[in-house]
Amino acid sequence: MGGKKKEVYILGHRNPDTDSICSAIAYADVKNKENDGNHYVAARAGQLSPETSYVLQRFGMRQPTYVNNIGTRVRDMEIRKIPGISEDISMKKAWNLMAELNAVTLPIIDADNRLNGLITINDIATSYMENQDSTLLAMAKTPYRNILETLEAELVVGDPEAVFEHGNVLIAVANPDVMENYIEHDDMVITGNRYESQLSAIESGAGCIVICLGAQVSRSIQKLALDNGCAVLVTPLDTYTVARRINQCMPVRAFMRTKNLITFLPGDYTDSIKDSMQNTRIRDFPVVDKTGQYLGMISRRNLLGIRKRSVILVDHNERSQAVDNIEDAEILEIIDHHRIGSLETMAPVYFRNEPVGCTATIIYQIYREKGFDIPPNIAGLLCSAILSDTLVFRSPTCTMMDRMAAQALSEIAGIDCQAFGIEMFTAGSNLKDKTPEEIFYQDYKKFEFGDVSFGVGQINSMSGGELDEIEKRLRPYLEKSCKEHGLSMMFFMLTNIIEESTRLMCYGESADTLVQEAFGRSPQAGTVWLKGVVSRKKQLIPAFIEAINKEAAV
Repeated sequence: MGGKKKEVYILGHRNPDTDSICSAIAYADVKNKENDGNHYVAARAGQLSPETSYVLQRFGMRQPTYVNNIGTRVRDMEIRKIPGISEDISMKKAWNLMAELNAVTLPIIDADNRLNGLITINDIATSYMENQDSTLLAMAKTPYRNILETLEAELVVGDPEAVFEHGNVLIAVANPDVMENYIEHDDMVITGNRYESQLSAIESGAGCIVICLGAQVSRSIQKLALDNGCAVLVTPLDTYTVARRINQCMPVRAFMRTKNLITFLPGDYTDSIKDSMQNTRIRDFPVVDKTGQYLGMISRRNLLGIRKRSVILVDHNERSQAVDNIEDAEILEIIDHHRIGSLETMAPVYFRNEPVGCTATIIYQIYREKGFDIPPNIAGLLCSAILSDTLVFRSPTCTMMDRMAAQALSEIAGIDCQAFGIEMFTAGSNLKDKTPEEIFYQDYKKFEFGDVSFGVGQINSMSGGELDEIEKRLRPYLEKSCKEHGLSMMFFMLTNIIEESTRLMCYGESADTLVQEAFGRSPQAGTVWLKGVVSRKKQLIPAFIEAINKEAAV
């Protein structure tokens, strides 16, 4: 029982912090050790902060794969490997291929496998029903090899690589003296075994004679045809069948679609191609790569049978914080330590949510429960995440379990918690070269409560002077970001790790009122100093929720 393993992404929230990234990497290690038949890949839904980049570099780990949208792509669909055809092949051959492949559309490609056009079953039907012009075979520049193949004929005189490109197609049923009046130069004449009819057609300048019912061709007719540049074909078919099949000899290029072709790339998201597929009468669509190479065909029906991409979420459980298109993914598990938010799942999932200071603490417990050894570099990541989320045990979110886990992990990783914590925060707060936007989204989350929606960013620093500088740079950006996101309020926490306090920047009509209600202090010039407040999760958000609920109850 071989086969390709199903790929499952393990993802933290957008604008990921150190816990999101490190927990995703460690949990992917746990899941792959279980060897359940899936392949687990640590991923990230946003850019890394300087702190997280430092941690990954310090422990020699590569950054996770960037996934900003978990929606299904064309490459996740069943792409039918329908072979491409040359534009020279006959309509009849195209029709037979469709029947053989159970397809209603064939892609037409050039010698370099690039898409030239499409031919559909409707195009072929239309060519039979609507095209009765006797010059059409010539206008289509029909290769003789198509005529030989379609009429099951043998070329007695002439070049099989030649092309029929001048003249009408007509049937010789009249007397030779009448025929001479309507056969023109280069015409194709369908005739029987009558010597006189064959002779008259050649002498009238016909470009080709088709002799039906497998009749013998005399040597004198063959010589005369050769001398006059007239091709001679012999077919076992009767005149009626030849007349019916003759238009089927035409190359598909005469009827193929070449303009306004709808093609897709393997990386296109299926939610963005649905409208294109549904607003056209064509049922099948070519998939090409970025260089135009033909890869296969997809149909509308393939959209229905598409398998959702699978994902495990760590360090969040709210839709507003999740990667784009999370509602289109199959969520297998959620490992978190936050309040239970707005995410819904289609089926029951493994959901582990514990009131600890860091998701990494839960991952450490899972390693212990399963009896797996923790590699030193992963122990370093998990310890860094705990130190980051608990501000080296200063945050009120920190529990005894976090302390015990960090201590055990630090011994495996060979680091000292206090010294490494300072080293990590110093590296992470080096923000001189960062734009206001990069600083703002380094650790940003969006929250929704009823009809109130707001964003909260946070930066931790060991230096009050650095926070002063950041506040000046961020002030204009707070207003810009609030309007861009269409939120009612925007906040930014400038947290001083040493002083264990936060300067809270506020923007929005009701922002000052909310802060007054939550903390009993009113912001001055858009900022309020909150002593002892360092945790967004345990101190700021719960106070805001309580104030919003009080206001709603009035």
